[in-house]
Amino acid sequence: MLTVYSYPPCGTCRKAKKWLDERKIPYKEIHIVQSPPSREELATFYKKSGLPLKKFFNTSGRRYRELDIKNKIKSASEDERLDWLAGDGMLMKRPIMTDGVHVTVGFNEKTFEETWGQLAASK
Repeated sequence: MLTVYSYPPCGTCRKAKKWLDERKIPYKEIHIVQSPPSREELATFYKKSGLPLKKFFNTSGRRYRELDIKNKIKSASEDERLDWLAGDGMLMKRPIMTDGVHVTVGFNEKTFEETWGQLAASK
């Protein structure tokens, strides 16, 4: 089962869920602010995604700016970055999606087609 960590007011999350719904791909939705992934889950997502950890940050978000992460991230360790993300769901880029094997961050139709398209094909 696909798990989607999302934030209901987020337009990108709505686009991602619409993409899944149109293809009748079932998923379990988790509110990323009320129930953020744990530090351990984030570390696993990061490793499975193949993306740099910086890609997990919502760089256009208010919290990112308020906490001045842009300047702090340059000298922060991987552990510090994971702690920041796990401590505040509003710092995370959304949606984060996983089936336990694959992980995507944000919404990119081409990436979704490549990563999640087979879930529609198998229905």
